[in-house]
Amino acid sequence: MSLVVYLAAFVFGMSAVLLCRPRTAVRNPLNLSTCVAIALGALVFVCAAPPTLSAVNALTGIPNFGAPLTYGMLSAYSCSVLVLLINWRGGPRVLVRRLVLRSIAAYGLLVLAIVVLFALADADTERLRDLDTYYANTPFMREMILLYLAGHSAAMLAMCAVCVKWGREVTGLLRTGLRLILLGALLDVVGFQLTKYTAVVARWSGHDLDFLSTDVAPPMASLGALVCSVGFVLPRLVPSVRSHWRGLGDYRRLGPLWSLVQPVSTAPGPPTAWWQLPQARLQWREVFIHDALLTLAPYFDHRVRERVRDAALRTGRSPHEARLAAEAAMLADAARRAAAREQPPETGRSYRLYATEVSGTSGLVELAQALDRLPPAPAAPEGAVQPPMAGTMAEPEEPHVA
Repeated sequence: MSLVVYLAAFVFGMSAVLLCRPRTAVRNPLNLSTCVAIALGALVFVCAAPPTLSAVNALTGIPNFGAPLTYGMLSAYSCSVLVLLINWRGGPRVLVRRLVLRSIAAYGLLVLAIVVLFALADADTERLRDLDTYYANTPFMREMILLYLAGHSAAMLAMCAVCVKWGREVTGLLRTGLRLILLGALLDVVGFQLTKYTAVVARWSGHDLDFLSTDVAPPMASLGALVCSVGFVLPRLVPSVRSHWRGLGDYRRLGPLWSLVQPVSTAPGPPTAWWQLPQARLQWREVFIHDALLTLAPYFDHRVRERVRDAALRTGRSPHEARLAAEAAMLADAARRAAAREQPPETGRSYRLYATEVSGTSGLVELAQALDRLPPAPAAPEGAVQPPMAGTMAEPEEPHVA
């Protein structure tokens, strides 16, 4: 059972790590309240594990001191959930601040009441797993148990209501995340709180349903926390994963272009560290290629480009496809000239590639794909330039003598 609880704490904690960036979270109340709520939820599970309770009791020398500590942490988590809901709803800053302060004050008093009631109670027998039911009829401990359950129930029911309301107003991943948070909150309400209430009330009536509190409630609370953490992380994590996946695809598709221009680029080489994310690798490859394109610009032979473009248009290709094929052929010819240390052709005019006119990597990817479609250049006589064709049959042209 302790392993399940610690696992839930680990999952909750990893959710906070994935969601929270210290530099931005402090400036954004919504991000900050989300991170605080998840972190407190993880601490609750750590405190509630029997080994932790035993260590706290032994460290303080007070039997069952871990109980008010755990219940206080749970109340702080419940308060953080309400603060998160307030920041989610938004509104005037003055109103939001007032509601947040009221929630903190209310749950602060609740935590204080838990501590006072524990101090007044007679709870000298250490109970690590069944404290709620063992002391269900003990004065002051009974009230303490009901207080922490009521405070937690209020926060979880409020979260359920908000998720139901907003789930109808949003779409996509946000709706999926809200539904998962709702499911996790319901698992907490039904699987943890209701079983706790039932076991305690059964003790009041002289019945023994302790297994609900000791065997059912902890794993259900852990499952609810796991589902909630997925709901918190999903809307943030999936777009990032998709972005890196697209970045990895573009990085690979730029391979033919990168291989062609690599010998002439003067930009620093990309980092080879294994921990570099695909987007970072893609950014370095873009910089590398753009630098090489600037280096190759003086070698552009526009007669090569015009011949390949006209040949592509005659075969029925669209103007855009013809332009890409022509630019790919001109770039391949320029790279060959630069590698052979030939003199740049005297065309007397500048030209801007389509890949440098559009933002992002789409233009470079199209140019790389056009390069990949170029047929192998046939052997040319010494001193002659054989322009690459655009991937389709065309009428033969007289070779241009360099």
